[in-house]
Amino acid sequence: MHRPTDEPENGAGHGPAPMYPLSHPRPRPQPHPVPGELPGHWTGVPAAPAGPWADAGEIPDPGRVDPRVLGALLARHGWRRRGGAAGRYSRWSPPGPEAGSRGTSLLVPESRAFPDSEDLLGEALTALARCAAPSAREVLTGLTVPSDEIRWWRDVPPGPAGAVPWPVQERLRAAARGVLLAGALAVRGRAGYHGARNRRRAQASLESVVVGAAPGGRGLTAFLPVDPGRPVAVRLYHALYAAREAVDYQRATGRMEAFDTAVEAGVSRELTEALVALVRGTEGAGIALEWSPAAGPPGGCAARPEPVEFSPGDLPALRAAGARYLTDEPSVPVRITGAVVRMRRSGPRGGGTVRLRVLAGAEVGHVRVGLDEEAYRTAGHAHLVGLPIRVVGRLESRGGFRRLTDATEVVPVQVDEAVRDRLMKSLQEDLELFEEACGPGEDRGPGTAPG
Repeated sequence: MHRPTDEPENGAGHGPAPMYPLSHPRPRPQPHPVPGELPGHWTGVPAAPAGPWADAGEIPDPGRVDPRVLGALLARHGWRRRGGAAGRYSRWSPPGPEAGSRGTSLLVPESRAFPDSEDLLGEALTALARCAAPSAREVLTGLTVPSDEIRWWRDVPPGPAGAVPWPVQERLRAAARGVLLAGALAVRGRAGYHGARNRRRAQASLESVVVGAAPGGRGLTAFLPVDPGRPVAVRLYHALYAAREAVDYQRATGRMEAFDTAVEAGVSRELTEALVALVRGTEGAGIALEWSPAAGPPGGCAARPEPVEFSPGDLPALRAAGARYLTDEPSVPVRITGAVVRMRRSGPRGGGTVRLRVLAGAEVGHVRVGLDEEAYRTAGHAHLVGLPIRVVGRLESRGGFRRLTDATEVVPVQVDEAVRDRLMKSLQEDLELFEEACGPGEDRGPGTAPG
C-alpha cells in the first residue's frame, strides 16, 4: 500500500542480526482472580513458565523442518533461488550484491520424499547458522518456533556509515512496543481508551515475543509465536487497516466518525499514540505483517497483507483521534475487593483517600478511592487487622481508570487465615510507603488506628 509522503514534521555490520526480548526480562505478573472471588494466594510473583523459545537450540532439528516452510522463509527474507535439480532440490543464495559471487549457497530439498532430504536440510541449517547475512538469523528464528512477523520501519535521515543515532532507534523500539501493547489490549476488550485496565495481562502476553533490528537501525522485526501470539497479530491486522481508513476519511472530509467505528476493529488511544510516536520526526513510516508459513494465514485475513504506511500529514488526525478517545470513554461501574496499602487525610477527623491493591473486580493493579469519615474508619480498621475491603463505585477514565468515585458499601471481607497472614506480611512490607505518604496529622497505617 503506497501512501503519499508529506513534508516531515519538525523534528550495518557483519553477522546475523541479534534477537532479544521486546522488554527487559521480568517476572510474569500473577493474573487477576475472577471478579468476586479472592485468590488462594495473591502475594508474591510466581516464576514465569517456560515459553515457546525455552527448548529452542541454536539450530532447529532437521528432522522436524518442513522444506516448504524453509523455502517460504528464504523467499520472504530476500534469498534468491538460483536453479537446482527440478523436482528434487533448489539452490538459494543470500540477498545482497555479493550473493552470486562468494555468498553462502543452500541446497534445499523440495520435499522429504528423498533419502538424502534430511541430510540436505541439516547442511542447509548449519550453513544458515554460520551465514553472516542478517536475514539468516531471521530465517532460523522463524523455523525454531512458528511465528507471525511484524515489521516496522521509519524513513529518517542517515547517520554515519548509514546507521542512525541511538535516540532514533530507541524511539522506533518504543513505538513498536506501543503498537504491540495496543494489540494485546484490544484482544482483551474493545475500548477507545484502555488506561490501566488489562495492562498487566497484556504485557504478560507479550513476554514470548522476540525482536531483531535491521541493519542500520531503521527497521525492527518482532516474532510473535503463533501460540500464544496469533490473536495479537490478527487484532493488529484489523486495527491497522481500520486506522489507515479512518485517517483517510478524516483527511478527505474533516470528520471523525470513522474513528468511532474503528474501535470495534481494535483502534484505541493507545494505538494512535504509538502510531504518532512511530511517524513523528520522519518522512514516513510503515508496518508490515506476514503470517507464519507453517501455520498459514488466519481466517478473515489476507494471505499476504500489504504494508500499512503513515506520513507526517496523518499526525493531526491521529492526535485528534487520541484526544477524542480519551474524553469519550465512559466510567465503568465496578465492585472491587482490595487490600488497603495507603491512607491519607488532611486531619485527625473527616474523610480521606485510600489506595487499594486490587484483588478482584477490576482489571487494574491499584485504585485510589475517596471515602467519607465512616468508610475511611472502616478501611483503616480492616487494614490494621489484615483484611481486604469491598467497595462499590465507578472507575473513572480520567487518570487511566486508576480512581474510583462515588464509593459506597465499604465493608471488610473475611478471608481464610493463610490469606490473612499474607496480607499482614505485605502490610508490614508497605510500612515505609505509608510513612512517606503521610504528613503531620495524617494516618500512618500500621500501628496507628485511624481517628
